[in-house]
Amino acid sequence: MAFKLENIPKSNSGQKTNAGFNDLLKKEIVLFGRSFNNKKKQSFYRELSVLLKAGITIKEALTLIIESLPKPNDKALIGKILEQVIHGKSLSDAMQSESFSEYEYYSLKIGEETGTIAQVCHELGAFYERKNEQKRVVVSALTYPAIVLSTAVVVVVFMLSYVVPMFQDIFKQNNMELPALTRVVVKLSQATKSYGLFVLLLLVALVVSGKLFGKNSQYQRLWHYMVLRLPIAGPFAKKVYLAQFTQAVALLTTAKVPMVNSIQMVKKMIRFVPLQEALEAVEQNILKGQSLSESLKQLPLFDSRIISLVKVSEETNQTEYVFKQLNEQYNQEVMQQSKIMTAMLEPLIIVFVGVLVAILLIAMYLPMFQLSSAIG
Repeated sequence: MAFKLENIPKSNSGQKTNAGFNDLLKKEIVLFGRSFNNKKKQSFYRELSVLLKAGITIKEALTLIIESLPKPNDKALIGKILEQVIHGKSLSDAMQSESFSEYEYYSLKIGEETGTIAQVCHELGAFYERKNEQKRVVVSALTYPAIVLSTAVVVVVFMLSYVVPMFQDIFKQNNMELPALTRVVVKLSQATKSYGLFVLLLLVALVVSGKLFGKNSQYQRLWHYMVLRLPIAGPFAKKVYLAQFTQAVALLTTAKVPMVNSIQMVKKMIRFVPLQEALEAVEQNILKGQSLSESLKQLPLFDSRIISLVKVSEETNQTEYVFKQLNEQYNQEVMQQSKIMTAMLEPLIIVFVGVLVAILLIAMYLPMFQLSSAIG
């Protein structure tokens, strides 16, 4: 039997601080380590799970964790949680008032109500471990290509702004008839000098507007659906978020959370609009009496594999096991695709940069060859 999430009491102060921290969680890396980021959450939940399974109380566990933390800001944060627990609050309420996410709050709340708090902490640690691993894989796959491409853009802009005009002056002095390729490059050079600053300011404005309007629902919806339609990045992003979805459902089913409430909580946790809207439709279909597999089948975001395995889980009552297996498969595919992307992007970008620079050099040296032939 499902329960309503809104029936779980929440403090107003927790709602205010929680909304601000949810936006901060998207960054995950904050300068000087002032945020209790996902890496720290992974260690925190792992340690808390081990201590609770060892049979000590939450107060004693938090005290031991505080003693092991190296940074004062982290000690102060967990210290506030401990202080509220000592004054009678539950762990979930104390953590919510200290700006942890709704997903963590509801998971811990359900763990407290079902007596599975240690298991929920273990699963939360595993969730953040996978999330951190996915981020490392994506960053490692894109770092080198991004550096090479950025360097190439700087080199090309420098050549168009300074090198090409030097050759252009030589061509004018000798009244030379320029080849078509050279004329195109000269026009690109003039456009770079005339509109280069404007383009740079436009790019800066786009980045700033992205930061300012990144919280806007319409902006997020437009951006997320655009990413989903990209040839290579779209399927990759889809697999990343499906991996998070399957792991989150596996965690919640471990805590004996009903499927409707699991869908509601995952929808709050995963900040990807296409998946959120798909889960909203799934929730409505389940409430109308459809099974989870039938609901997923109506949405193109979910592939045939997840639909068939979910159907099997409904017939065998092995939901937790099936979603864990799906999560393993999606995580392996994310890692494999990231390696393939790295292997493909590096040589492609190097070839692209080499061809681009070669075209610029050939365009500049062709008139020089004509000039030398005329002098000879």
